[in-house]
Amino acid sequence: MCNRKVLEVSTSGFFAWQARERAPQSDADAPLRAAIIQVHEESRRRYGRRRLTHALRAQGMRINPKRVHRVMREEGLRGVRKGRFVPRTTDSAHQRAIAPNVLQRRFSVDTAVPAWTSDITYVATREGWLYLAVIIALQTRQVLGYSLSDRMPDELVLNALRNACHLQTPPSGTVFHSDRGSQYASDDFRNALGALGMVASMSRKGNCWDNAVSESFFATLKTEEATEPYATKQDAHRAIAQYIHGFYNPVRLHSSLGYLSPNEYARRMQHPDQDPSMRSAA
Repeated sequence: MCNRKVLEVSTSGFFAWQARERAPQSDADAPLRAAIIQVHEESRRRYGRRRLTHALRAQGMRINPKRVHRVMREEGLRGVRKGRFVPRTTDSAHQRAIAPNVLQRRFSVDTAVPAWTSDITYVATREGWLYLAVIIALQTRQVLGYSLSDRMPDELVLNALRNACHLQTPPSGTVFHSDRGSQYASDDFRNALGALGMVASMSRKGNCWDNAVSESFFATLKTEEATEPYATKQDAHRAIAQYIHGFYNPVRLHSSLGYLSPNEYARRMQHPDQDPSMRSAA
């Protein structure tokens, strides 16, 4: 117990100090703390410091990443962390036609050549595997189309292509890039690309980095959504649809897009007059 005589202070000063010590301390970070918790929850606890900072700045807050990190630490918040992604290569041991690598790793969103990329991955459920084919617009990183199936027939990628074209008609000459999987090399798929005026492009054999955009999406999906086997295949269908349409395309901040969501970036590309920073990308 502190003694005012030992401290050599006045009686009034001593009791004033005691009152200050006993009074609840105000939290200068309270508004920021509430905003961080809200945005973190809205991202389904996926965002880490970097994306939280950009999301808060998009709301008009002037905030330092170090301050965001400190508040996150105090609240015990953390984003999901990417583990080491080991890509699954596609068996290309078939006699179907192989297209040249037209894309040549031109993955920048402001590249002049319109391009779509596609790949297939595995999704685990307690009822067995599901196979997911996606098609991504290179310039906006939007998932334009996808297809889920119990097997990997040629129809899997054809369905994904139909879904993508239902959302967006590809300009003539759009590059369609994939790996050398037999589904992409089938006559039906090549004919479908030809009918759309698209140019087929394929990665070099066994080189996953030639299709890095699709591989990156799968790594994100398995880090943020498909982290554990789904209870049922129906659950997987529902969750992946919600992730793509309810979060990834309309909400998720993408570093390659200047921390805009794919849908928002696409909207600004369509209306560059409303955003001077997008005029060069239009």
